[in-house]
Amino acid sequence: MAHGSRRAVAAAIAGNSLVTVAKAIAFIVSGSAAMLSETLHSLADTLNQILLMVGIVRSSRDADGAFPYGYGAERQVWALMSAVGIFFLGCGVTVYHGVHTALHPEPLSSLGLAKAVLIVAFVVEAAVLAIAIRAVRTAAGDRPFLRYLAREADPSAVAVVLEDSAACLGVLLAFGGIMLSRWTGDPRWDALASILIGLLLGAIAIWLIARNRQLLVGPAIPPDVRDRIRGLLAAHPAVEKVAMLRTRMLDADTYRVAAEVEFAGEAIAASLEDRLRDAWPGITDYESFRRFAAEFADDVVEQLGDEVDALEAAIRHEVPRARWLDVEAD
Repeated sequence: MAHGSRRAVAAAIAGNSLVTVAKAIAFIVSGSAAMLSETLHSLADTLNQILLMVGIVRSSRDADGAFPYGYGAERQVWALMSAVGIFFLGCGVTVYHGVHTALHPEPLSSLGLAKAVLIVAFVVEAAVLAIAIRAVRTAAGDRPFLRYLAREADPSAVAVVLEDSAACLGVLLAFGGIMLSRWTGDPRWDALASILIGLLLGAIAIWLIARNRQLLVGPAIPPDVRDRIRGLLAAHPAVEKVAMLRTRMLDADTYRVAAEVEFAGEAIAASLEDRLRDAWPGITDYESFRRFAAEFADDVVEQLGDEVDALEAAIRHEVPRARWLDVEAD
């Protein structure tokens, strides 16, 4: 998913940079409040997506002594900063300017250029959105797309999908505001479009802030995945009972799983039966029994370790995202 997110964010940075410049020129020429909102919208998207790229790059570092579980959470940190930026720069400034324009309307000019820029912007934003959706769909696999987007997807990719969805809708709102202002001669339609664009950005920002806060706090992994892991543990021949199972999403691509299981003594003994049978003839006195008992205790501990390794291997095979496992005997 990281590779797909990196590609989606890079495409978004390139597309939104181009669109920002075009919209800024159209605003300077036309004086449209909606065009200013769209300029700020694209500028906020560009800056925020640069923050997302910083998070992707920093999160790719390997685990070390300072951060033994890796740097994956860097994505959430930078995505949270990006969402806050959307809220204040995108929503706050845009709504303020829209209200100011509604209270102090001024006639618009050179609307042809503004409309042409919005059409081009819509095409570019739609192309970037398609790249982001394709990356998320690929990562989702057979899972429902919207559910995966809301609960499991990389926050960087989610941010690009939501921001560019809002960008496409924002272009339509700006175009509608400009056209209504032209047809009615009332520039307040343009101001209304600006306010609606700002509120749209605010809604997107609030959702992203809530989602990244949740990931930073550390939610449990999806219930269906947790149930699969519990089933794998319970189905193992040497496991009598799953006493405890705790899970946590370290980041969108990494799960931590801690489990305590009660091992079945009979199953462990059965796996060591050949060792018992071979040792039996050599036990002729207490001293030989004592030596056997000490060696057999080591064998039991080693067998328990093998069973734990087998359990962890089965979990990793079934759930590749479960990279940090801690299976212990209860």
